[in-house]
Amino acid sequence: MVVFLRDLLRYRAEFRIGLVLVAVVLLLSVLASFSPYPPDSVYVVPPDLPPSLTYWFGTTSRGQDVFWQLSFAIRNTLLFGGTVALVSRLVALAVGLVSGYKGGWIDRALMSVNDTFIVIPLLPVLVLFYFVMRDRISWLMLALIMACFGWAYDARLIRSVVMSLRQREFTQTSLFSGMSTRQVLTDEHLPYVVPILFSTTMNNMVWSIGLEVTLAVLGFTDINIPTIGGMIYWANQHTAMVAGIWWWIAFPTIAVIMAFIGLFLLAVSVNAHIDPRSRLWNVGEAS
Repeated sequence: MVVFLRDLLRYRAEFRIGLVLVAVVLLLSVLASFSPYPPDSVYVVPPDLPPSLTYWFGTTSRGQDVFWQLSFAIRNTLLFGGTVALVSRLVALAVGLVSGYKGGWIDRALMSVNDTFIVIPLLPVLVLFYFVMRDRISWLMLALIMACFGWAYDARLIRSVVMSLRQREFTQTSLFSGMSTRQVLTDEHLPYVVPILFSTTMNNMVWSIGLEVTLAVLGFTDINIPTIGGMIYWANQHTAMVAGIWWWIAFPTIAVIMAFIGLFLLAVSVNAHIDPRSRLWNVGEAS
């Protein structure tokens, strides 16, 4: 894994750019721990002030410092995306490994469930959950619901890789040496799946963050928890753009775009590096 990351840093400019963008966003989220204001406090600073040396990103009509509010918002948004990605990766990994290796009726049963989740339209389901549960739907519950719908595509991808690995000679050798199914999957097949798992994690975070921002802007989440979508929601409620308070929307939008581009570049660079032809081309150019 260390060699894999070293090669990415050495041969993939898009990986380095993505890493810098994600690092900037992560640094901003870490600064939330040093905020002088609680995340849910309002009217703690003068409202509607433009960016200045005192208030770097200006203030909102609710009397909040945009810089510190943004640090809380990006932290919660990244945490949400990370939670969805982590839970859905565990499900996708388990289903993909078992389905691809076992085959037969187990594969058919798991892929039937997998394909069912693929065709279910997610946005209407989430909106329905919101209207049914209203204030009872928490941040964690929304993340778990999204994770339940975010694993199916990647489980099928992992399955296809494992089906190929199952035919390799080293798999047969492992079985003849007495290794159990669990040992074959974790010790022999998992290392081949890890790079794919990394790239799909980045893509899944982009997907989940984008969907959360969309729901929050529409008011279908807990808008009292600072998120990027929540900031834009409150800005729209106070007609920030009409009132000329552009910074209230501009800085959250820039932050989430940086996160999107950074995560996307990381995913693209890993996908390209996994391709043997692309990797050999870059190594040849570097030499």
